[in-house]
Formats: sequence, C-alpha cells, structure tokens
Amino acid sequence: MPDQQLPAVSVIMPVLNEERHLRTSVRHILEQEYAGELEVVIALGPSTDRTDEIAAELVAEDSRVHTVPNPTGRTPAALNAAIKASRHPIVVRVDGHGMLSPDYIATAVRLLDETGAQNVGGIMHAEGENDWERAVAAAMTSRIGVGNAAFHTGGQAGPAETVYLGVFRREVLERQGGYNEEFIRAQDWELNFRIREAGGLIWFSPELKVSYRPRPNVRALAKQYKNYGRWRHVVARYHQGSINLRYLAAPAAVCAIAAGVVVGATVSPWGLVVPAGYLAAITAGSVPAGKGLPAGARLRIPVALATMHMSWGYGFLTSPRSLARKVIASRRTA
Repeated sequence: MPDQQLPAVSVIMPVLNEERHLRTSVRHILEQEYAGELEVVIALGPSTDRTDEIAAELVAEDSRVHTVPNPTGRTPAALNAAIKASRHPIVVRVDGHGMLSPDYIATAVRLLDETGAQNVGGIMHAEGENDWERAVAAAMTSRIGVGNAAFHTGGQAGPAETVYLGVFRREVLERQGGYNEEFIRAQDWELNFRIREAGGLIWFSPELKVSYRPRPNVRALAKQYKNYGRWRHVVARYHQGSINLRYLAAPAAVCAIAAGVVVGATVSPWGLVVPAGYLAAITAGSVPAGKGLPAGARLRIPVALATMHMSWGYGFLTSPRSLARKVIASRRTA
C-alpha cells in the first residue's frame, strides 16, 4: 500500500490514574513508523493523581493530541467518548499503560487490508519492572496461567474470538453502536462477539505486540481478575452460547479446592489431596514459566498464578444474575 494511500488513524485512550505510564505510552504512539495522518484522543476519567496535568502537557506539546472528559471513569464510556471525538477511518485502541511496538499501526493497517477483518489485534506482552511484576508477567504469558488464549501466549495468525485492545474499521464501531457501556469489564470480548455475530472477522496476528505493565501487588491483581471473572459471567448470560470449557476451568478449581478443604477438615484428611495437588501443579508449572527470571521473581510466580485462578473463579461464581439482567434491560431500552 503506497504511503500516499495510507488511511488516517485515530488512537483512542481511556485513562484513569495513569501518571506512571501515560507520557511513555503516548510517546510510543507519536513515534510510530507510520506515514499516514495520526491523532491521539485521550478520554480523561476522574483521576486522583497527576494524569490530567500530564495529559494537558502532552496536548500543549503536540497538536496531534486531544482530550475529552469521561466523568464516569468507566472504560467503555471513555472509549465511546473518544470514538465520538475522533475523526479518522481507522480506530486504534490503546490503554494508558500500554506501549505499542514501533510498527504496530503500520502492521495493523496492512493486516486490515490483507484480511478484510473488521478488527485486528495481537499479543498482550506483559513486562514487569520488579520481581512481583515479572512474576505476574510470566504467569500471564504461560498456558498454566491463562490457558490457550493466543493474545496472551502467542500462536499462529488467524480468526479469533477476541484480541487484545484492537484496531478497528470505524464503520464497524458505528454500526455496532460502539462499546456497551454497561460492561465495566469484558467490554472488548462483548463487542467482538457482536461483530462476529454480525458476520465480521476478528483477526489475531503475532506480528502485533503491545507491552503491558502488570498490576503492582497481590491485592490489585486479585481485584483485576475477580472483575474479569465477574464480567465474563455477565457476558455468558447476556450472549447465550458464548462460554466454553476454558472459562469454566478456574470456577471448577475454586469449587474443587473449597470442597477438598472442607472434606479434609471435617471428614477425612484425604480431602486435602485436591488443594495439595493444585499447589503442586502451579509450583511445577511455574518452573518453565520462570525460565531466565531472577530467583525473587520465580518464587512469586505460584502466588501470582493462584491469585489469578482463584480470583477469576471466585468472581465468575459470585457474579450476580441481577447484574446480567440490568445489562440486558439497558440494551433493550437503548
């Protein structure tokens, strides 16, 4: 595709309390190896740190950067506000702690043209800056941590259920009405499901890579994965037939471990075989996952794995039906 024919691109960013990474993330966008026109629209939630100040500095420094308010602080509302304020036919989603590889946009635009897909995306390349974050990154990119999700572990290019973040054709987003703002989490999966249901193609390619900074402590990681599980169950109830066995692994593990502990404490010590077996499995699985990492990070991988599995499973199991009913009702009256 000759440079003069490259479509203009809008990069949309939902941000909330992103002072640590926002400037670097935007720099990775503005320095893209892409000859087409580019703009960045940052949707500002009600941050309590220096995010707004940093965003204002970025606007003053580069005319390609703009901001829009997102008073709710919710990610899907931020995305929709940024889409509405943007102008170009290709829309790239980036988070405030995501770092695009230098040729990310050029590659994505090429893949949209080559595949005819409505959305293309690639690998969520988790990278840590300390031992805990490196442990979480290893857990998030291992099959024992996230199963066979290609956007975490990599794989062959091809059609996918969903991809990390995404590069969209604007007309597809407009046709779908953007993101469903009731989905505080799992909004990407839900939107991609609707695109696929309408006959659109979601395309995964390992050529696309976004560096991601993991949550900084156990509590934050547990909250993140509890919300993932909670909202993935909402998607399953909202879109019948959208669940598969991979999503049931963590809830099943939580139930089995809880039952094993109860049986072991009240009936027979043999019940403890189940939780002991789980601990042995994640400990063994952390060995290949931690290859090449410092000892401090390797020792933390089982903790990261258990936090992710148990929190996701607990969130899925305790997701209230009333939440799904609220989402369904909101869409019917929209």
